Amino acid sequence: MTATCLTSPLFTDLYQLTMMQGYYFNGLHRQEAVFDLYFRRLPFEGGYAVWAGLEPMLETLESLRFSEDDLAYLGTLRQFRPEFLAALRDWRFTGRIEAFAEGDIVFPHEPLLTVTGALWEAQLVETMLLNSLNFQTLVATKAARCVLAAKSSPHGGEVLEFGARRAQGPDGAVSAARAAFVGGATATSNVETGRLFDIPVSGTHAHAWVESFPDELSAFRAYARLYPDSTVLLLDTIDTLHSGLPNAITVARELRGQGHELRGVRLDSGDLAYLSRTARAELDAAGFPSVNIIASNDLSEAVIAGVIAEGGRIDVYGVGTQLATAGGPGGGALGGVYKLASLNGVPRMKLTGDPGKASLPGVKHVWRATADSGETSPLQWDVLTLGDPPQPGQRVSDPVNPLRSAPIPAGLHWHPARQTVMEGGKRTRPARTLKEIQAFSARQLARVPTETRRLLNPHIYRVSLAPDAASLRQRVMEDLQAQHTK
Repeated sequence: MTATCLTSPLFTDLYQLTMMQGYYFNGLHRQEAVFDLYFRRLPFEGGYAVWAGLEPMLETLESLRFSEDDLAYLGTLRQFRPEFLAALRDWRFTGRIEAFAEGDIVFPHEPLLTVTGALWEAQLVETMLLNSLNFQTLVATKAARCVLAAKSSPHGGEVLEFGARRAQGPDGAVSAARAAFVGGATATSNVETGRLFDIPVSGTHAHAWVESFPDELSAFRAYARLYPDSTVLLLDTIDTLHSGLPNAITVARELRGQGHELRGVRLDSGDLAYLSRTARAELDAAGFPSVNIIASNDLSEAVIAGVIAEGGRIDVYGVGTQLATAGGPGGGALGGVYKLASLNGVPRMKLTGDPGKASLPGVKHVWRATADSGETSPLQWDVLTLGDPPQPGQRVSDPVNPLRSAPIPAGLHWHPARQTVMEGGKRTRPARTLKEIQAFSARQLARVPTETRRLLNPHIYRVSLAPDAASLRQRVMEDLQAQHTK
């Protein structure tokens, strides 16, 4: 059981439980319900999102049970009748879930995950699904953006996750580190995450280490004696270029004389572009071209891109606060929602005065088009239908603005974008390791058009409704409006 696997059914909002009780006493709890989980707006003003958090949720749903302690606590709330609490004793999640594979690239308005099951089962899991999948998708997307920025350097670059101390609590720290790895980070500073998911851990030393010794050089030498094959020295406790860097070069020479090599130096303040250029030049001149230059200091994809644009020579970016908290423009939270799409085979729809918040009724399929049938073929278009894949010549429409439409061109190759990942409350396939998910995500992101991947003003990837899905929405909407006007 992992730390990111939620094991208590009480990790939910109170109204889920009060609705469950209402369904139970009105004889509605066994009705077959279909709920879609999706988001309406891409985070970070970007062009894509990286779907993350699915595997821990599947683990949670398989093991979800009401314990005697859970039931006793609910009894103290004086809102739940004994008969309902007794029914919860045997409650299990037995539903079916269709979803994008974790690590896949996803877009607004398409159901990323669909739960089909008894109404009271599908209702209870809403909060935990949204909590896990919203947050991890947000962080994985942020990580992917940072990784793409780092790799835009002609000298290459990688991203480490350094955000535990700024994350939203212990669970948030572990979940953020896991999601960052899905998005392409190569290691984490969080040791517990490394243990749980078998991913690399990385770290240097703090300013306090240097301050604990009589002088900087003594501190560097002491650290190198302890860790001669993994020494990374923090340069800016006193003066980066006039103290830290010369002392690091001295220690690098001493390590080499003992048969070891200095692993890297870290910059944690100041003009990172200028400092890294200067450090690179001096390290190379001293005969240490393989020493990595690592940067931290409140980095984000924008800062990374800016450092590279100014000629910075950083090899590794330790991204902390902005990654673990998913900060920056358009960040902070992913607005994922979970809406009823069908009940006992009857389409259901949320109709509101804001057209952008209206839900899409019916049981939908998500089809993804590529230019050819190859596994590396670029992604072209996603279309929601009620059944068969889109056909050439069909006119498909925007999910928010039905007046915006376009015909399906010939020559596209269509395949189901989602798969059944749970049936009868049990997984339908073995769990993948985090490294497997990360590799898959990198392959999928490489298939996204370059214009959609860029950090600023990305092209909008097309997600459309097929005629059958659009017609159903119009019909349900008209029926609801007619009922309201009676």
